[in-house]
Amino acid sequence: MARDRFGVDWGGLQGLPFWRRPHIDRRMFFRHAGAALSGYFLLPGRPGATVAKAAPSPIGTAKYCIFVLLTGAPSHTDTFDLKEGAWTPSYFNPTSYGDIRFPQGLMPNVAAQLDSIAILRSVRAWNTAHGLAQTWVQIGRNPISGLSRIAPHIGSVVANELGGAGVLPAFVSLNSQSGPDQGYFPPEDGPFYVSPNGGGLTNTKHPDGALALDRRFGLALDLDGEMRNGAPIGPSADEYAKFSLTARQMMYNGEIDNVFNFDQTRRNAYGNTSFGNACLTARNLVKGNLGTRFVQITFGSWDHHSNIYAPNANLQSMATQFDKGMGQLIAELKQDGLLDQTLIVATGEFGRTVGALNATNGRDHHLQQSVMIAGAKVSGRKAIGITDAQGAAIVEPGWSGKREIKPEDLEATIYSALGIDWTKVRYDDPFKRGFEYVPKTDRFDYAPVTELWS
Repeated sequence: MARDRFGVDWGGLQGLPFWRRPHIDRRMFFRHAGAALSGYFLLPGRPGATVAKAAPSPIGTAKYCIFVLLTGAPSHTDTFDLKEGAWTPSYFNPTSYGDIRFPQGLMPNVAAQLDSIAILRSVRAWNTAHGLAQTWVQIGRNPISGLSRIAPHIGSVVANELGGAGVLPAFVSLNSQSGPDQGYFPPEDGPFYVSPNGGGLTNTKHPDGALALDRRFGLALDLDGEMRNGAPIGPSADEYAKFSLTARQMMYNGEIDNVFNFDQTRRNAYGNTSFGNACLTARNLVKGNLGTRFVQITFGSWDHHSNIYAPNANLQSMATQFDKGMGQLIAELKQDGLLDQTLIVATGEFGRTVGALNATNGRDHHLQQSVMIAGAKVSGRKAIGITDAQGAAIVEPGWSGKREIKPEDLEATIYSALGIDWTKVRYDDPFKRGFEYVPKTDRFDYAPVTELWS
């Protein structure tokens, strides 16, 4: 069985067409710039033709997006759509905040920020296979449909639309080393993978020092210039040269050091975990305003099929890490005056079974889920949608779509918050079929959840 890097079975289609060959890892360019090496990658040229249909009215309150992917799928009825029963541990300390019933004991720091948080409770996934559903929520479409094989990550769309104005990549992915990438978009729109630990950004110092780097890098630029002047060598050389220059700007850069260097005191404030470090880095990226517009934080696993309530483990351990990192992130962005410019989305790929626990004291996969939204001037202390007494199904969608909220609607909501026309169709895709930012179907007319701002 042939599977791609997303875990999707493509049957006999084992070979990828030229526009989907493995993307160029940005860390490679650091190594090349650090050693002042020169070379070219055969990348396709891409016309920039786009066509926008009848222009909608994006919300446009956000400048940045922090997208937290809770891999493994948290239990919605134990977190953002709390349903109490004989199974509920006492340490949850369920508490009412207006119309929101919340496990204050499980996430006290997030509870303290509920005035800036809205919860989508009428979200329902398409599929309960981890790999498939995780890819779906990151590209905003079915991973095994038509143009999905060339589809960019949501963050790459944001990078293409809003990026290119700073020394840092527009799309930074924290605590992950792989996943959906820029698709058929230019390489500079792809994710820049970093696992921050406070020790700075790797490969930004040359082993022989800055003077040696500048000497060798200058020589490489001269050689590249001679080649370009001697013969037309295509857009791939220009793309590589652009990456090299960008990488050089990131080396020996004090502003970038301020983003990726932090001491133990700062780590402790965010919980002293890898997730906390990522939240702190996301805050620094937003505050630094160095070109990054979309930050993804990958945090898992929440796949608790057994012993979900074990003390200081499983759900409690994961929720504590999330609570300390996310609570501090929201508090500091608020303190910095940046929360209103920053959309925060925290979502798993689906939810978990409801009511009493299974035979191994855990919860299994379930389509129903909840999503946390904060910042970007959303109306806080608000829940959109009502589920039944156990949280298994939607009773009232609570938004203008009058149906369940799908990953494509979340995608449209992110684009709208950032001022991007979610209805845009581009005709620069390799198939020349027209690439829709948010796919259209006969069944659903996907749209932003504007009730978040009402």
